[in-house]
Amino acid sequence: MAERVKGLWQAALAVAVGLALASGCADVPHYTPQHDFYVAPDGDDKNDGRSPGTAWRTLGRADREAFKPDDRLLLQGGASFRGRLSLGADQAGKPGKPLIIGSYGNGRATIRAVGASGITVHNTAGVEIRDLRIVGNADSLARGSGISFYADHPGGRKSKHIRVSRVDVSGFRYGVVVGGGSGAAGFTDVRVSDSRLHDNKDAGLLTYGPRFDAESPDFAHHDVTLSRVEADHNAGDPGAHDRHTGNGIILGSVRDGKVERSTAHDNGSASATDAPEGPVGIWAYDSTRLVFQHNASYRNHTGSHVDGSGFGLDQNTSLSTIQYNLSFGNDGAGYHAYTRFENGAHHGNTIRFNISSNDGRKLARNGGLTVHGARIEDLQVHNNTVVLTRAAQGDGTVVRVSGGPHGVALRNNLFVSSRAPFIDAAKSYTPAEIVLQGNDYYNAAGPWTVRWGNRTFTDLADWRSAVGQERHGWTPTGVRAAPCLAGGRDPVITRTDGTAAMVPECASPAGQGLDLRSLFGVDPGPVDYFGRSITGALPIGAVLPQPTR
Repeated sequence: MAERVKGLWQAALAVAVGLALASGCADVPHYTPQHDFYVAPDGDDKNDGRSPGTAWRTLGRADREAFKPDDRLLLQGGASFRGRLSLGADQAGKPGKPLIIGSYGNGRATIRAVGASGITVHNTAGVEIRDLRIVGNADSLARGSGISFYADHPGGRKSKHIRVSRVDVSGFRYGVVVGGGSGAAGFTDVRVSDSRLHDNKDAGLLTYGPRFDAESPDFAHHDVTLSRVEADHNAGDPGAHDRHTGNGIILGSVRDGKVERSTAHDNGSASATDAPEGPVGIWAYDSTRLVFQHNASYRNHTGSHVDGSGFGLDQNTSLSTIQYNLSFGNDGAGYHAYTRFENGAHHGNTIRFNISSNDGRKLARNGGLTVHGARIEDLQVHNNTVVLTRAAQGDGTVVRVSGGPHGVALRNNLFVSSRAPFIDAAKSYTPAEIVLQGNDYYNAAGPWTVRWGNRTFTDLADWRSAVGQERHGWTPTGVRAAPCLAGGRDPVITRTDGTAAMVPECASPAGQGLDLRSLFGVDPGPVDYFGRSITGALPIGAVLPQPTR
């Protein structure tokens, strides 16, 4: 994605302005808290706050308290409170005895932000924020964050233990932000779960750190897990002409991270039409050893001529895996790998056992799967199912390749096209640069076409003979066979529960997939898209056949 670093640093600057705090919930933990403090609309700030009957009335009074490990700050469920909360380096808890901020009684309390941010935490952790609704205002939408964690410790020290769960955050520039400043300062042991981040402007969730150094890589945040997070209707900024806005979930400057069983949908609808880069549903940059799995990303948009993808591994991302995900109806590609740098930092990634249905709705040229950018090294793309029918913008392509791939392999994928070319390669790449082996190219309607550099092929055998693709040694690979999918010749998914349409209902006419482990030393993974154990031969596509006829 063009000039993404510039946009991210602008985002980092805006986030850093409103430093940090955290919040918790009314659930009783396994230990006895040291002190409970209560806030209720009928309370009095002259009270001691130590019981519901002697509650404080305002967030301002709570914000003046110096909280300690094991303390809990509890807001009355169902009530609404104007203001903000902030924690500094001399407050909060520690991993075994966190400070908890949340609700008590029935339902969730609402914090209505006054100023830029709702809850900010600076240079401290041991914080758990639970069971809250946090709502921004016009100032918040312009420059604030619903929940912001920021660290700039001298010497790059990392604060440990962040928990955010069962929150609803809307009306901010960013819903939840975890940021690191100079050096390697940041956070470790971070969990965000069971939350909805919606109707924000730039992103539902963002992590970020200092500028990436390919010669000496370091990462602000370690051990980050997002689970059951919904990021939706984060529309973007139509006036942001120099950066991407309207993202769902972004992981930046993370080592050892995971996004699972989460969704990003209907984001980016108001992003700028002339921005040099666009938003993406779920993506990563400047990170290593990430796993995105069992997620859905759909109907995400871009206002400009780039991005709008479901999932992305962006610049300086390494040793990461996208697996068992569903993408459909996005403006851009379902899955993309991109870098604008030739520094070798985008390497060793895998995209496997995913489904893409009718992506590339606006940017048809990007189709279902895109590999592009200056230098993508050692990327394995295998056992994915990509179905593409004609978009309103016209014929696109199922797979787009451009830039400088090195050691990129696409194997055992099922590509189903209705009129669109299967491959659109910017030049005549050698097999050392990118190799396609063992894929099924099924033209459900229209001609069979591959564009390879300045040549167009209409026959698989001719393409194989001319450029050396779809063969292993001297043995031909690749087929043009109907996959016998339950949803028909070219099934279209429009709901997250529609994936049964991609199940092959008969023994594959395409035969078995290539044995990736024995032939190429590639670990294929233990299960298919639906979690069925692969005990025999690999399938072609993301789903093992389930014969019914």
